[in-house]
Order: sequence, then structure tokens, then C-alpha cells
Amino acid sequence: MRDSVFTHWLHHLRWKLFISHLLIIVIGVVVLLATAHFLAGTSLLQRPPLTLGMEVAQTDQTAPLSTADLAMSQQQFQLVVDQALLIAAFAALAAAVVVSLFVSRRIVEPLQELSIVSQHLAQGLYQERTSIQSDDEFAVLSQNINQLAEALERTEERRLALLADVAHELRTPMTTIEGYMEGLIDGMIAPEARTFAMIQHEAVRLKRLVEELTLLSHAEAGQIPINPKPIALPTLLEQVVAHFALQAAAQQVELTIQTPAGLPRVMADPDRLEQVLINLLSNAFRYTPAGGSITLRARSHDFFAEIGVSDSGIGIAPEHLPHIFERFYRVDKSRTRESGGTGIGLTIARHLIYGQGGEIWASSPGRGQGTTFHITLPAYETVVVESIL
Repeated sequence: MRDSVFTHWLHHLRWKLFISHLLIIVIGVVVLLATAHFLAGTSLLQRPPLTLGMEVAQTDQTAPLSTADLAMSQQQFQLVVDQALLIAAFAALAAAVVVSLFVSRRIVEPLQELSIVSQHLAQGLYQERTSIQSDDEFAVLSQNINQLAEALERTEERRLALLADVAHELRTPMTTIEGYMEGLIDGMIAPEARTFAMIQHEAVRLKRLVEELTLLSHAEAGQIPINPKPIALPTLLEQVVAHFALQAAAQQVELTIQTPAGLPRVMADPDRLEQVLINLLSNAFRYTPAGGSITLRARSHDFFAEIGVSDSGIGIAPEHLPHIFERFYRVDKSRTRESGGTGIGLTIARHLIYGQGGEIWASSPGRGQGTTFHITLPAYETVVVESIL
């Protein structure tokens, strides 16, 4: 047990520095004692023992110690002490140089490596990693810098992917509009109502994408105003379901709502929560074929309420579930944005729910077995108790 505690201490840089300084002091003291003892044995013991200020026994044991002998003895003793201190000082200095070189090397080299890697990271070279092999604070700092570099590298990859996705998403409707306009100018396309409707449709797609990108940037920056207040979930869910009643009838999809009695009020922003639920239900209708069903349900837990949006649609494979809230992530690469949405609605929904102190995730048994989106929000009574405490 003692060995493990001692070893644990040695893994800390401050203890290594303390032990190195203590070692220098111990070496100086040991050399001082050894030198004084040696010089005393070779110098002072050549004369009879003396006691300052007193008479000392001589061979005849009658003659008192003279003043000259006393002064000489004092000078000899002072010389011995000076020599011992001088030798001990040089020995301590030599030990300090050796120990300092060793310790400074163990400190300076990792710091230099960390400095170089941090400079490379600042220059955008996110592939750089430290290779410090130690068991002290430098190892922890090295690991933290490597984790930071990995996070920066992933962020840079996502940024590049986002730029590519945004360019692609903007290019598609703009190319369509440009092609139709060139055809109209050249007379290759007749100026019919159908042509103008197509151009307007692409322009609306482009506008919607720009608006959602703007909303996403504000959401990720935490700049969307969210005003939580106590709301009754049954009333809000019924309003959302009524919004999709005509669409459910047109697509021949059964839309139901399940809200048990005694459901607690939740602390949420009703406008933002409705926005999220509309987005989830829109996705459910998009991926649920005719004859399927969509269910909007709510249930209470100890300190929060859970909302579920379930459908009997195409489902999501397990390997895609951790990524569906990422920007522009597409489960089906062959599905176009026209039928699959812009790809950032779920990302916005996640930020809106997080901003209300809730959680959101998805579950699915697999392809062809439907999908359920889960939302948890804090109960109003729980928030009140926490604020009082």
C-alpha cells in the first residue's frame, strides 16, 4: 500500500521537483558532515582537545592554555569549518547541476514538443499529435492536446463537408432555374404556366433552404430566442395533429394521438416545440406509405414528460441512428432532396429541444419496421422545486 502511494506521488511533477531539490539539500548536508568530520580528524585531533574559555589538561596537567594557543585553535577551527562549507558547497553545486540538467530535460523537452504541436494546430494542421511518453502531468496534457486535435480535425472535416453540401444544395435549384430561363430566352421552352410554376417551385426551394441554413446557424450559435413556460401537452399535441388532418386523409395514413389523463405540464417554449413536432410529423408522412399509421403520444415520468412520434414507415438501420441528427446526413443516398427534405431539419430540432432543457433521440427496429422519435422535457413542478431549492 505504501509503495503504491509513493509511486502515485512520483507520477506528479511537483513531487519530482520537490524530491530533486530535497536530494540536493541532502547531498550538501552529507558532504558537509563528512568533510567536517574528516578535517577534524586530520587537523584538530593533532593537538589535545580544547575547550574555548577554559583551561585544558596538558601533559603536565598544570599549565593553563595561553591566549596565543587559544587564538590559533580558533583560527584552525574556523579554517576547518570554512573548508568543509566550501567543499560541501561545491558538492551541492555539482549535484544541483546534474539534477537540474536531468529534471529540466524531462520538463523542457515535453514543453517544446507541446509548443510545436500547438503552433501546428493554430496553423490548421489538425493531423499533428504529441508523442510524450511519461506518467506525470505532461502525459495528461499531451492526451488532452491530442483529444483537442482530434476534435478540431473532425470539426474541420464536418466544415468542409458542410460547405460541399451547401454548395450542392444551392446549385441544384439554381441550375434548374438557370436552365429554364435560358430555354425561355432562346425560345426552346414555351412560356407556359407550367414552366413558370416550375421556376417558382425551385425558387421556393432555394428560399426555404437559405432560411433553414440561417436558422441552423442561429441555432448552433445559441441565438434563437427560447421562452419556456408551463404548457399543457394535450392541447399542444391536438393542435399539431389538426395541422396534418387533411394531409393524413390525402395520403391515406392513419393519424392518432394518445395523451393519458394526469399528464403533467412541461416547461417548454410552445412555438419552438410545435415547430419541432411539425418537422417530425412531416418526416413521418414523407416516409410512411399509404395504408400506414402515425401516432403522436405522450406519457409522464418522475421528473419529466416524454413525447413520441411513431410511424410504420421505412424505418432506419441501426448504423444510421447515431448520425441522423447531423447536418445534411442522408440515410438513403439515392433519395433526392425533393422527396427527402433539406437534411437539416433534425439538426435544428435537436438544438431547439436542447435549448429547452430537453433531449431528443430516435429508435427503430430496422429497415421496414418504422421509426420513433422521442422527446423529453422537464416537468413544470420539477423546475419550480429546483428553483426554490
